[in-house]
Amino acid sequence: MLYALICTDKAHSEGIRQENRQSHLEFLNGLGTRLKAAGPFMSDDLVSPTGSLVLVEAANREEAMAVANEDPYALAGLFESVEIRPWNWVLKNPEA
Repeated sequence: MLYALICTDKAHSEGIRQENRQSHLEFLNGLGTRLKAAGPFMSDDLVSPTGSLVLVEAANREEAMAVANEDPYALAGLFESVEIRPWNWVLKNPEA
């Protein structure tokens, strides 16, 4: 099953994001084929990241939550909130 990790940054947390970006990217790359897509949400003016969307394959919600909790961004306290939602990739799924 696929899960969308919808993460919203805390206000004024750009420094935390920058300081932990490399570790975050290494963590996501370390997920291998379990990671389906990832990237930041952007401010309306397209200048600043405001959160993250991470699509992961997981056996269940608890496994997806573990991925979210182990992310260096989460460990550094970047996120105000993290929503985990099951997701069905219907269109343009390269694995379908």
